[in-house]
Amino acid sequence: MIKNIFGGIADYFRRTDKIFWVLTLMASLYGLCLIASQQRDGEVNFLRTQIMAVCLGYAAAIVLSLFDYNYIAKLWPYIAFVALSLTFAVFFIGIQVSGTDDVGWISLPGGLTFQPSELTKICFIVTFAKHLSYLAETERLRTFLGVMTLVFHASVPMALIHMQGDDGAVLVFGAMFLVMSFAAGVQVRYFIALFAAVLCAVPLVWTRFMNEDQQNRLMVLFGADDKTMQTYGWQQYQGKISIASGGVTGKGLFNGPRVANDVVPYQENDFIFTVAGEELGFIGCAAILLLFFLMLLKVLMTSSAASNVLGKSICMGFFVLIGVQVMINLGMVLGLLPVVGITLPFFSSGGTSVACLYLGVGLVQSVHMHPTDPENKPVRVEVSKTIRGSIFAP
Repeated sequence: MIKNIFGGIADYFRRTDKIFWVLTLMASLYGLCLIASQQRDGEVNFLRTQIMAVCLGYAAAIVLSLFDYNYIAKLWPYIAFVALSLTFAVFFIGIQVSGTDDVGWISLPGGLTFQPSELTKICFIVTFAKHLSYLAETERLRTFLGVMTLVFHASVPMALIHMQGDDGAVLVFGAMFLVMSFAAGVQVRYFIALFAAVLCAVPLVWTRFMNEDQQNRLMVLFGADDKTMQTYGWQQYQGKISIASGGVTGKGLFNGPRVANDVVPYQENDFIFTVAGEELGFIGCAAILLLFFLMLLKVLMTSSAASNVLGKSICMGFFVLIGVQVMINLGMVLGLLPVVGITLPFFSSGGTSVACLYLGVGLVQSVHMHPTDPENKPVRVEVSKTIRGSIFAP
């Protein structure tokens, strides 16, 4: 029996994308080192929560990858129900955690918190990919009515999460909607019309939908007086100084004086990149960018190898989720974009974020491990036949 179990495990890792596993794990381990350095005063144990989340997420990703993504997508009504239920629950039992300005968390026993919008991102990838696949199969993807159903699909989570105040997550949903739709074959003219509508709506958004804090965060990018700089622009200003102070090789891990003194507010979260900049310098920052480049390249390769719209769309959704969050986060840290509360994937402290990201990793691995035949009919792949047989054999 033991021999069969180890044989099943070996068979699993032969079929999986080992390089992708290694890249995501390397990013998490790198992030754990940065978090450990940032909290070395020991006052708040972000590291313990992060380690637990990485382990839980990694295990969940392995389990998820065992199932054919075609079967997972068939469960879209239940997936959508879970996502919407949790999102609605925030309106009734949601709380605001320290360092944020939105009510987007649910309190859990043991002093833990859960952020439903992170899980909703992964659920959206599955449900929206299934929606695109259905429209493509029924030849409605290029029709006006079909495109409008996609718009409605994306608008529901975006509207709900906007009402909770998490506009950073809204930007990520919008990017996933656009890129997944374009990659699936939605015609360019619809994107041109949408772009024109967005331009026309800018004055309305500025006056009606953006509060004073959001306006100030944007305006500080173009210059600010001392008072505004010490409030809305302070975190970015200090973050840039920390990155610049590291030079080429940095002060050394666990040796950054600015990190030790918590000069950059909430550095363990959105501004974790500044820890790498100060303590590991340009080399450490370049290593982070290289990891993300290789990770995104592997996701694109898996997407291109998928033989149906569903598999391609799932991979493209995760590609956008990672890519857009990286661009926005680095833009925030470098003072090129306003601070909107976007974490650096796999690096920033946040148990919900990293655990849910690994669910996305599991979906991409499922696409890699479960091919389809030329007619786009799912090939029935048993869930680790050897392991199942060894465990349930009489």
